[in-house]
Amino acid sequence: MEKVNDWKGITGQLVSFKNEVGDAQKITFVGSPGVCTPFAELLAYAVRERETHFIPLLDVDDCHQFEAKPYAMVLSDEVSNPKDSDAVVLLGGLSMPKYDVDTEEVKALVDGILKENGRLIGVCFMDMFAKAGWLEKIDFDCVIDGTLTGVVLK
Repeated sequence: MEKVNDWKGITGQLVSFKNEVGDAQKITFVGSPGVCTPFAELLAYAVRERETHFIPLLDVDDCHQFEAKPYAMVLSDEVSNPKDSDAVVLLGGLSMPKYDVDTEEVKALVDGILKENGRLIGVCFMDMFAKAGWLEKIDFDCVIDGTLTGVVLK
């Protein structure tokens, strides 16, 4: 993969994400529960007028749709159907060694829910997909990767 765009900050990430999903109306995020969920919520907020879902790890039977509330994006209590998604977004937490996610199972999940000609997008931080070797194993249409740095002031 080659670099096609630079971005900075949360707004830059959200704009990049919105540009990459294009006109997709149904978007499904797949990530680790807890850690990836708030990032999916933030990204779903950027496209809040569209239908968005979240699958924890690879458990498609535990998929839930995001709902826009005045105070936040929240996951509905009811199980939802991610089939025929225009875009599937794999979040970097999936590739963390502690989850031991098999990339062949990821590809099978994506094949089962992504609409023909849909986009497969990766969103991660700190080169997580590259470090885990997923860039060679998963046929991403694009990866939005960021680096987190910061300071603590007292």
